[in-house]
Amino acid sequence: MAEPGDPRTPEDDFDDQIGFCSPRSVEGRAVERAPEPVPEPEPVVAAESEPAPMFVSRAERRRALDEEPRDRLTWALTIYALILFAVPTLGFSAIVGLLAVTGRTVNASPFLLSHYVYQQRTLWTAAIAALVGLILIVVNLGIFVLFLLAVWTIARGAAGLWRLKNAQPISNPRTWFF
Repeated sequence: MAEPGDPRTPEDDFDDQIGFCSPRSVEGRAVERAPEPVPEPEPVVAAESEPAPMFVSRAERRRALDEEPRDRLTWALTIYALILFAVPTLGFSAIVGLLAVTGRTVNASPFLLSHYVYQQRTLWTAAIAALVGLILIVVNLGIFVLFLLAVWTIARGAAGLWRLKNAQPISNPRTWFF
């Protein structure tokens, strides 16, 4: 038996929408649902612009290192050796390294490109600082500048060589530090 205020037709039954329950709403009715949106496909990004994962296993790094051509790896190791021998040879090996590494960024993988940029920055900065140190010898500051330059050059060369041997790219090759 219908009570006063009950809906006359099932379409007029809005009790389930406001929290009340009527016999019609308990029976249930078909609810039309909006179609789910189709996710847009992600844009394809070139492999070179993708950032390197933060944590890569040693096996994956070694595999990436094995994929590099041996002559390019040997070249990068040679430049690091020239950087490390710059101090005992009074900068002559640094000049050879600077001539060798200039223009080496063509056709390099992102891994080796980071090392090449790091080596170029190291050698160019060392050349400019050596010139400044030689000029400052006149006012007795040059020896101090040249000593700091020697320590800085050896430290950067060793840090780069260590990262190359561990198959790690230089995270920020344009920095002044390590």
